[in-house]
Amino acid sequence: MNTPRFRPWLRWLLLVLVAWLGLQVFFLARIAVMARVAPESTAFERSEAWRIATSKDRLRWRQDWVPYAQISNNLKRAVIASEDDIFAQHDGVQWDAIEKAWAKNAKAELQASRKAQSKAAPKVVGGSTITQQLAKNLFLSGERTFIRKGQEFVLTVMLEAVLGKKRILEIYLNHVEWGEGIFGAEAAAQHYFQKPASQLTAWEAGRLAVMLPRPKHYQKFPQSEYLAGRTEIILSRMGGAQLP
Repeated sequence: MNTPRFRPWLRWLLLVLVAWLGLQVFFLARIAVMARVAPESTAFERSEAWRIATSKDRLRWRQDWVPYAQISNNLKRAVIASEDDIFAQHDGVQWDAIEKAWAKNAKAELQASRKAQSKAAPKVVGGSTITQQLAKNLFLSGERTFIRKGQEFVLTVMLEAVLGKKRILEIYLNHVEWGEGIFGAEAAAQHYFQKPASQLTAWEAGRLAVMLPRPKHYQKFPQSEYLAGRTEIILSRMGGAQLP
């Protein structure tokens, strides 16, 4: 009796599934290594290094890994207060924040569509946690698609399960962007305040934390009124920021 052949689409579906599972195993292995060994770079950093090297006269780059204990608690609290206020409590994703972000973005798009003469693009609001940001920066491109977002969620679960909060925050603070070619807390502290990350004051930490959503923009406008006002808000919230 002949064994029925798989239909072509079913074979392709099976191949795609096997490839996807293989990719997840690869990501999981990389994350497991990060539990002990600090990653040398992220996908976002490599992309930025290539962009800077090909568009500028030379690659200007500053990054220095420092252990968790050598990063000021002021900076840890400021970043948590600014980027992910319940970082120590959630499982990697703040669903309420994502819901609110989608609602704001939908409203902004609707308002923009009603102003046909306006050329200004609607402001896109994010709802990503620190763990989600790290997942994206470590492994993924900057494009906004449902497939990429789905992969980000899978990586977020892996990071939370394998590394834990303290290691996630340590890697994040050592690789997050703070300006063009400026990555990590130590590089940012030295560039903006000429001191090590371990000695940042609460105000300095708050100012750095406020830069994170748009570091290249605020690097050009360090004296903006928004930065000053937002820093004061972050300072008022830092006391309630729980460290892992």
